[in-house]
Amino acid sequence: MDRRCLIVADDPELLDALLRLAAAADMDAQRAVDAADARRAWARAPVVLLDRAGARRCGEAGFPRRDGVVITVPGEPAAEDWRIAVALGADRVVQLPQGEAGLAEILADARERAAGDGRAGRVLAVVGGSGGAGASVLATAVALTSARAGESALLVDCDPLGGGLDLMVGLEQEAGLRWPELSVGDGRVRAAALHAALPRAGSGRTALSVLSCARSPHGPEPAAVTAVLDAGRRAGGTVVCDLPRYPTDAALAALGTADLTVLVVPAGLRSCAAAARVADVLAEHARAVELVVRGPSPGGITPDEVVASLGLSLLTTMRPERDLAGALERGWTPGSGRGPLATAARTVHERLSGAAGSRRAAS
Repeated sequence: MDRRCLIVADDPELLDALLRLAAAADMDAQRAVDAADARRAWARAPVVLLDRAGARRCGEAGFPRRDGVVITVPGEPAAEDWRIAVALGADRVVQLPQGEAGLAEILADARERAAGDGRAGRVLAVVGGSGGAGASVLATAVALTSARAGESALLVDCDPLGGGLDLMVGLEQEAGLRWPELSVGDGRVRAAALHAALPRAGSGRTALSVLSCARSPHGPEPAAVTAVLDAGRRAGGTVVCDLPRYPTDAALAALGTADLTVLVVPAGLRSCAAAARVADVLAEHARAVELVVRGPSPGGITPDEVVASLGLSLLTTMRPERDLAGALERGWTPGSGRGPLATAARTVHERLSGAAGSRRAAS
């Protein structure tokens, strides 16, 4: 995908305004002087900005319909503007200067999508079926797997009573925002600014950004969670949410956004009984829920029996990680190296890619 917006405009005042707004969004602009010039960039540009004359020329040239087309007009849109917008498949008709703020948001969103090379982001929610199921450990391992795959990865802690995921990855002493300090404002978050403000594990392209709860009982607000997840998705990144078992408003907001929800269940009688209650909540609020069964079972319960008792699909099983508790105390990051946890994390990561693709196809 080209990272330049395409502008086809003759009106000098509108052209100046469009170039100024593109510059404010830190987006380069390519101006096409005629339909032939515009055709070369039509499909590649993350967003196309037209005035009335430009829209008319592109419509008469029979350009294919595409997303991200905006027609700008200096006064109230006329019936002809709407007719051309429908013919081109334009997203909207914007009146300038009144609509500058909305157009600035469109350009900022387009820039983030272009920075992600046009990839659609994906969101994973991880929930423990019982206390000590290992959901936080698996969530961290999947997020680390995403980062090591070169993706823009964000690990989001939505459990205010979990002690803070920054401890899980050794970032508790690092500067950066935690949930109580993150202000969403108008309900929109820019992914680049968010990653820059958060503590990060690792460096370079494989760094993992972590948005942790602080050591306080106050968790994130639902609107803030939604804004953060939307920002990660717009930028083409992978967002992994560690959710509490109890259905807080913030957790429900994350479940409604996630492409895939993973329920981690130890293969034990009491764990399955507890997980059944959690599964009921997930069935009401999550799009797709699959199981990760952690063994071995003290009583010989098999993964198939866990699946049958909960009525959910099995994503993968996970054998015990050697000396996991001790390794975590010594500062080991979950998912590092090889072992059952890293293998399970890769499986979940691959499944998340498939689930996100299925959601986009359905929409």
